Amino acid sequence: MNGFGAVLLRNQFILLVLFLLQIQILGLDIDGRPTAEVCATHTISPGPKGDDGEKGDPGEEGKYGKMGRRGPKGIKGELGDIGAQGNIGKTGPIGKKGEKGEKGLLGIPGGKGKAGTVCDCGRYRKVVGQLDISVARLKTSMKFVKNVIAGIRETEEKFYYIVQEEKNYRESVTHCRIRGGMLAMPKDEAANTLIADYIAKSGFFRVFIGVNDLEREGQYVFTDNTPLQNYSNWKEGEPSDPYGHEDCVEMLSSGRWNDTECHLTMYFVCEFVKKKK
Repeated sequence: MNGFGAVLLRNQFILLVLFLLQIQILGLDIDGRPTAEVCATHTISPGPKGDDGEKGDPGEEGKYGKMGRRGPKGIKGELGDIGAQGNIGKTGPIGKKGEKGEKGLLGIPGGKGKAGTVCDCGRYRKVVGQLDISVARLKTSMKFVKNVIAGIRETEEKFYYIVQEEKNYRESVTHCRIRGGMLAMPKDEAANTLIADYIAKSGFFRVFIGVNDLEREGQYVFTDNTPLQNYSNWKEGEPSDPYGHEDCVEMLSSGRWNDTECHLTMYFVCEFVKKKK
């Protein structure tokens, strides 16, 4: 081999070495594809699953969440059965004895007696005369008792008596009737004046009298159902009953009448007819 061939061979050898070094650096095989070792260095496969670790400590309690929306109203339940009736309680103690009632009205005088037999009673005339005087004195005393002590007023035909017990109108009517009288009916000026004076001197302001329009509104009658044709003594502006509840009548101490409600309670005046002798 001459000198030129040796140089050529040396240059080819050098090129081969450089080519091999380039392949080694780039990680390629002889055909230019990446070598297996280069791929292996860049691909990481997952390892097997490890054992479960120990359970950690409980964490702190979380905050309460926001209150949810109010739910729909529930269906109303059925009405329960009625409970059994309780036992009747024990009878309470007897109350105290009431106060003694007022003295009753004096009885109506008896009828006229039969005429006596004719006889010679000359010697008894003096005694009879003295008896007449005593009877007259008794009558005067009785009148004093009725007018002052018992508080009874009278005319030639009737007795009038204020009952000092507060009752409603119907109770007042019943009270007078069961005692043989009626709730007072002032049918003239004289009777009205007497009753008004009686009320005023007794220190009262008003009492029930026997006048009402219970049957027909606005048509007032006395308790014996006779109409108010000849006499009435209404207070100015009365009777006035805008709501239709004032169907009974009271007399004021002035003698004037006023319509009022029947369920109210107050004193009242009874009248009693004298029996004719």
